[in-house]
Amino acid sequence: MSERRSGWVTFAGILLLLSGALNVIYGISGISKSKFFNQNADYIFGNLKTWGWITLIIGIIEVLAAGSLWRGGLFGRVLGIFAAALSAIDALLAIPAYPFWSLAIFALSIVIIHQISAHGTEGRGAGTQSSTERAYEGMSEYKQ
Repeated sequence: MSERRSGWVTFAGILLLLSGALNVIYGISGISKSKFFNQNADYIFGNLKTWGWITLIIGIIEVLAAGSLWRGGLFGRVLGIFAAALSAIDALLAIPAYPFWSLAIFALSIVIIHQISAHGTEGRGAGTQSSTERAYEGMSEYKQ
């Protein structure tokens, strides 16, 4: 791969992969009703097992989004922001189960969203445009 990649996007991808792996681990722990979590917590809806499944699915989406982000396309950036936003919402809704960990995951998700949205196109050369981006460019230059 000869194209130069932005360090910020690589950093956001690593954070996304880390957050996804942690969410997968905590999702599995929630499904198995581990003694690590507060068993008597009141949730907005569902119980600890429900939130375990939700967290597991979001973690898998985050891991897939990290791989897609490293490929360098627009879809990867959109999926990365979407996955981090889902993780942030999940973390805030799961505060009764593990309050400090939820706030840490929320902060991590906000950093991921910032890095992808602010630095998502850095380090990409002019020759790395997708066919859709080239088509839109061509349409803007079209004159009647």
